Amino acid sequence: MTAEGFLEGRRLQMARGVLLQCIMGGYPPARFYGSDDGDLALNADPRQIHRLPWSETPRALAICDADELSGESSRLSTRGQLKQVIARYAALGLAPVVATELEFFVFADNDDPAQPFRPPVGLDGRREEGYSAFSVSSNNGLRPFFKEVYEGMAALGLPRDTFMHEMGVSQFEINLLHGDPLLLADQTFLFKHLLKEVALKHGLIVVCMAKPLAHTPGSSMHIHQSLVEISSGRNVFSDDAGQPTAMFRHFIGGLQAGLADFTALFAPNVNSYQRLCHPYASPNNACWSHDNRAAGLRIPASSPVARRVENRLPGADANPYLAIAASLAAGLHGIENELEPTAAIQGEFEVPDNLSLPCTLHAALERLKRSQLARELFGNEFIEGYIASKTMELTSFFDEITPWERRVLAAQA
Repeated sequence: MTAEGFLEGRRLQMARGVLLQCIMGGYPPARFYGSDDGDLALNADPRQIHRLPWSETPRALAICDADELSGESSRLSTRGQLKQVIARYAALGLAPVVATELEFFVFADNDDPAQPFRPPVGLDGRREEGYSAFSVSSNNGLRPFFKEVYEGMAALGLPRDTFMHEMGVSQFEINLLHGDPLLLADQTFLFKHLLKEVALKHGLIVVCMAKPLAHTPGSSMHIHQSLVEISSGRNVFSDDAGQPTAMFRHFIGGLQAGLADFTALFAPNVNSYQRLCHPYASPNNACWSHDNRAAGLRIPASSPVARRVENRLPGADANPYLAIAASLAAGLHGIENELEPTAAIQGEFEVPDNLSLPCTLHAALERLKRSQLARELFGNEFIEGYIASKTMELTSFFDEITPWERRVLAAQA
């Protein structure tokens, strides 16, 4: 839209079906978004209108809510779903506080998808070989890129907590500062957009696939969650003596009850399960533990005021609005129904059958399809539409024969 049209308040409308567009560009049947495929109104959030610092031609980006023309939020909108979960907490006098940890890879340009990704050539003329995890000098070869990333974050108002080199070759992680869930979802979306745009300017690509390299740790989007009392700001996961509360236990119990049903929301792509089923600290389970990274739900070591639950299931490829909404909705389900968690696990452990999670997209979609809890929390329209879109993507994947199949199976009888 032109700046003049935006400033005049001209309404921007979009077909409802676009919210169910699959990643290849197609759409499920119209019955999933209304046979007429009528319009939605895109209403800009005035707090999320940003001049894009990397754009040579002056441009701005506005994060919008997708609303029905009658005024209510569209049930197909993931941002709208998150706002509804937050409102349900507010009705109980509670406000969720979240933070996201986003991992990503920086690669050299790759114009042939049949070839594996490669790290870029650094300022020293060499490609990283994988010895730089947590090194203070690990990103020096990418200094011009990261300099513009930091500048872009400042221009977009994205405060950062820590930035580090992760375990993978040319893999990095940012921890965004904790705060309001909607704000953190917006910031996570903006940060991913910034990364990709700045990378292109430097002849690089940023990849947020869950598992872009074989034999290498994948990329997660861990979600840290706590709850505060709106009237006092007190963390309700800790009591006056600094001990865990019943609400803390119930929140964990709700997550344990919902993770298997919601796996397809946290791990939305075929590639997501490459990360989860070859776990390098990427646990595919609903166990919980105090500071054990093998558990899907980890309680980081902290003071009582900072007691929180880390959901380690979501990948970097997850929709931040939907992943945060699903995690918080599961916790709220536990609070409202006073669900008790299993015993915490420590050290090496075997995952009980009742705490294991789907390990393929097909299995996750089948579980979501049968989930009454998902339909209660997100509505039939959203769940049916989401499954329809993801089923199209899965079918497209199965329409191709992989190099592994040709290499290994062609010589078999």
